[in-house]
Amino acid sequence: MSSGGKKVFRKLLGYSGIVFFCLAAGMLWWQLRHYSLGDIARALLDIPFINLVLASVACLMGYVALALYDYLALNYVGAHGKVSWWKWMLAGMLGFAISNNAGHAVVSGGAIRYRLYTRWRIRGGDIVKIVTINGFTYFLGATAIAVVGYFLIPHDIFEESVGASVGLNTLFIFCLAALLSYFAITVAFRHKSVRIGQLKFDVPSTKMAFLQTLLGMADSVLAGLVLYFCLTPFVHIPFGTFIGLFVVAQTTGVFSQVPGGIGVFESVFLLALPDGADKASVFGALLAYRIIYYVLPLIGVGGLFFVYERWLRARMRRWLTEAKERMPHFPHILKNKSDDE
Repeated sequence: MSSGGKKVFRKLLGYSGIVFFCLAAGMLWWQLRHYSLGDIARALLDIPFINLVLASVACLMGYVALALYDYLALNYVGAHGKVSWWKWMLAGMLGFAISNNAGHAVVSGGAIRYRLYTRWRIRGGDIVKIVTINGFTYFLGATAIAVVGYFLIPHDIFEESVGASVGLNTLFIFCLAALLSYFAITVAFRHKSVRIGQLKFDVPSTKMAFLQTLLGMADSVLAGLVLYFCLTPFVHIPFGTFIGLFVVAQTTGVFSQVPGGIGVFESVFLLALPDGADKASVFGALLAYRIIYYVLPLIGVGGLFFVYERWLRARMRRWLTEAKERMPHFPHILKNKSDDE
């Protein structure tokens, strides 16, 4: 592809998020056109307090699982001993809190990880590997649940939409092929490495691929539980069916390149629910999920990062003050040393 063609492709890829967002906004309006904002607000307030508490606990556990992505990646690059547990917890939670809201995880989450990990003496090349392994961990977990969810979702809910049915089957084939290919590579190219530019990536072991898949699945299940606890007061749905729908909607949102999959995720989820479901109540539950899983972690972990930055700056100022206080003594020390010689 020529350089001009590459530029056009990048522009189209960049605008694809806007296109998907507009389509999703149109679908949301069509599905919710019979409900007022008051109906949605009442549905949001109708969620029992205990359900909100359970959703918040699931959210906290989910972000711990996301932070473990970084721990696994640090082990991959051989740097787990250089970073204490609270540091990779902070980097992992903050990185995912930002990328979940802003989208483009490599850029948004990678930038904050670069800021933190370079400060903790992790090389830039290793940080790129950490972000890459994190991406594969999420991808493996999502594909594994999408494959399992394909068999759990009643396919008759997509019979009215040929496009949705074809999309579901295509997603299943793609996820199954990707999952099997990744594990096949870990077996066939064990102890081998792949060079991309100036970086050399060691092919992960089958054991690590298995751990990545389990961790990614745990993350997706916990994220799904956040919505499930908000949704169950309004819709009675088996958890197996629900988690399949959740991952399909979440994966579609990620591939759409819309920040946080906003609009796309809700549209796919509302489309898949039975016709008898109160769409306003469901949308209220989806809104509560957005607040708990996206907004609150960003505020909470962002606040911890702010405190850490202030503490670090205060410590640097104290070091500079101590250094300035000792500076007048340096000439005397040097003079005494020269006299002794």
